[in-house]
Amino acid sequence: MEAEIATLHIMIYLQYFLQVVAGLGILNVWLLRYSQSTEYRGGKSSSMRGEFESYGLPSVTVYIVGFLKIVSAIGLIAGTLLPQLTVPSAILLAALMIGAVGMHLKISDPFKKSVPALTMLVLCVAILLLAA
Repeated sequence: MEAEIATLHIMIYLQYFLQVVAGLGILNVWLLRYSQSTEYRGGKSSSMRGEFESYGLPSVTVYIVGFLKIVSAIGLIAGTLLPQLTVPSAILLAALMIGAVGMHLKISDPFKKSVPALTMLVLCVAILLLAA
């Protein structure tokens, strides 16, 4: 019985850890590195705005997606205290990551550029499995 309780606590702490890692990762990209060039930007772009232009998306899309990603990141972090936020936030972020991978495929980016989105998608799936 004690071993089962200890395992349950470990799983809860792992879920919280993944939520914080995913949330801070998204906040880092969208708030701190928004205008910075990285090797993972879509196409040959050097900023988030340029990346969305590379995908052929309307300029307003970067703001809509950014808002949704920031809200989901805050929801994942807040979900450590308000568990009812965890599942909707993880589902939203997972859907956005599927879209991100799709955009990289659309413009034939090398696989390497999809790795951050795929990693975040795996984190979201793990969070959802742990939260179930």
